Amino acid sequence: MNMDAVTGYVFHPDDLTVEKRKPGISAFMRIRNGEDFLEAAIRSHIDCFDEIVAVHNQSTDGTVDILMRLAGEYGPKIKLFHYTDRVYPPGSAEHAREPANSPNSLVNYYNFALSRTTRTIVTKLDDDHLAMPARMRALADRVRADPSILDKSMACFSGVNLARTETGKLGLPASDLLCGNGDHWFFRISDETWFERDRRFEKLRHSGLRRRFYGFAYWHLKYLKPGSGFANYELDRNPGSRYARRLERIGNSPLVELPAARDLLRPGMREWMSAQLGDKGRLLYQRAVSFENAFPQGSVEQALDATSPGWRNYLAEATS
Repeated sequence: MNMDAVTGYVFHPDDLTVEKRKPGISAFMRIRNGEDFLEAAIRSHIDCFDEIVAVHNQSTDGTVDILMRLAGEYGPKIKLFHYTDRVYPPGSAEHAREPANSPNSLVNYYNFALSRTTRTIVTKLDDDHLAMPARMRALADRVRADPSILDKSMACFSGVNLARTETGKLGLPASDLLCGNGDHWFFRISDETWFERDRRFEKLRHSGLRRRFYGFAYWHLKYLKPGSGFANYELDRNPGSRYARRLERIGNSPLVELPAARDLLRPGMREWMSAQLGDKGRLLYQRAVSFENAFPQGSVEQALDATSPGWRNYLAEATS
């Protein structure tokens, strides 16, 4: 299995080759030193999509070995690339000033990964997402069977953040229970859908497509990584980064079980009012409302058993 190396790439919308795409779903990954849960992410999602385009950037850990091994196992369903240019991390001063079409820009890196997908529908897959396979597969099958639901909207889905106590017990960080705030989706690719620069991070240009919430589909394992998953943000060089503040909040956050999480997420009048003002507020409200029925179990481990039966293969040391 080959891994193509790309240097000096500059995105142009024509690279999306919209007219040549095949029906189906492509997932694209951007990876830097993702060895902790990369295999879990790919194996738990591989049956949901028609292809996974995995692009790593200057990885120095076991990422490449994992990608090559899985590509050898799954064949052409996994496509591998090495984006060799240094990419400035989100939250850094370099990112804030770098043009979107620079090879050093996070935006350009995202657009390269997007441009290497070959299917009409695309989704983003992170290297620390453990699928809830039945839920993800049902959502993928739904948009694959009826792409018209993507005519005027993106099919958004969310995940649940996992963390662990010093003794290894799994819980949810009270200060950051959920992820996927409208930035994980299925959308139909077009000449108007690509990533644009924001001073803080990248953002998807989506030509007025509205966000629609379609459920919970993965467990987010970021906070189970060493350093709570913030190594790639280079916080020693960017102490004023918004992600440095986020890391501090996570470090000070108590962990809660599902009953307490349901109480914390139950929406009130303020959330209802926000839902009336825009589609992102509506998505967050719908997400909060649906959490209780999505996870009625008494513990995080019971919910993992119910939604991701093979989780212990990847998170054994995180069990109580």
